[in-house]
Amino acid sequence: MIYYGGKEFANAFRTVRKNTIQIAEDIPADKYGFKPSPDSRSVGQTLAHIATLTTFPMMLHGERIPIGKIDFMEYVTKVQADEASLQTKDQIVAALKDRGEKFAKMLEGLTDETFFAEEITFQAGATPPSRTRFDLLLAAKEHEMHHRGQLMIMQRMLGIVPHLTREQQERMKQFQAQQAKA
Repeated sequence: MIYYGGKEFANAFRTVRKNTIQIAEDIPADKYGFKPSPDSRSVGQTLAHIATLTTFPMMLHGERIPIGKIDFMEYVTKVQADEASLQTKDQIVAALKDRGEKFAKMLEGLTDETFFAEEITFQAGATPPSRTRFDLLLAAKEHEMHHRGQLMIMQRMLGIVPHLTREQQERMKQFQAQQAKA
């Protein structure tokens, strides 16, 4: 018996996406073109990438398309075009909200424990050669958190204090005020 199922995945993912959306909203639209280095994604490109990264797990786990039936070159071309179509801050934030909620709803619908344990075997030469659906679903959330970390660094480079830092600073300020009263 596992204690982390579709409902827990959905709740955890919604928390991650809520924090990503907050970053997207905190960064001014005129800074979406900022790149920390010439060969990296811009703020806008990173956020557009995050907005589209649920496409693969939706196909594999939501639509249950067998991995052997996915044309990866066609998939990559479609996702790159989708990312490129998200040009403005408003488009990107809307996509983050809409697609994130669609993914969370799909996750909530996953209730069969044997589904999570199912092994997905990749093409020959892949490392690792296979992973469970549970691990692949967890990887979608981890992938977003990886890029969100990059965005937090970009915020710092732009002179913006990330919202999670601001919230922690406020909690510390309140704690210190309580300690001073005691």
